[in-house]
Amino acid sequence: MNDYEDDSTRRKVVVAEDEALIRMDIVEALNDSGYDVVGQAANGDEAVDLARELKPDVVVMDVKMPGKDGITAATEIAKENIAPVVMLTAFSQRSLAEKAADAGAMAYVVKPFVPEKLLPALEVAISRFDQINALKDEVTDMKARFEARKRVDRAKGLLMENMGLTESEAFRWIQKTSMDRRLTMQEVADAVIAQVEGDR
Repeated sequence: MNDYEDDSTRRKVVVAEDEALIRMDIVEALNDSGYDVVGQAANGDEAVDLARELKPDVVVMDVKMPGKDGITAATEIAKENIAPVVMLTAFSQRSLAEKAADAGAMAYVVKPFVPEKLLPALEVAISRFDQINALKDEVTDMKARFEARKRVDRAKGLLMENMGLTESEAFRWIQKTSMDRRLTMQEVADAVIAQVEGDR
């Protein structure tokens, strides 16, 4: 841990991976990178229980685990809005990764994982989770929220492509415009999509 970091600023992580050696590698990489691993699970049931109990900033979870698999566990964690989930998946399980996204996972990393891939995925997941929670304040109905999220994601992509923004800059632009103009984020997203796609 760096001298300037104290425990209160370190992001808390729960790691769920049934293979003990891989789990140890992940925990070590996260601890070395300034994260605080607060819980470790060997299956999906433990992962959900630990997430509920410890309220981490992010959960790192293998797709394939005994008992409750990672996708089922990720769905439960997402439904309860506990924390963002980053899924770990073998390259051959790409379709599972898409299922994971449908289940509410915010990012996924293909194994064998390297810290250079895992750490940015964690930050993306945390950032997306915050964005979705910002949308929740606007849209209470679950189906409408999912639609709003899709529209905002589409608009973010267009802003990134056309204005050279990062994902979080594009989201902040949408958020700020919605506040400045007293519109919902979905209304701003729809306007962006209409304008950019109308110009093509």
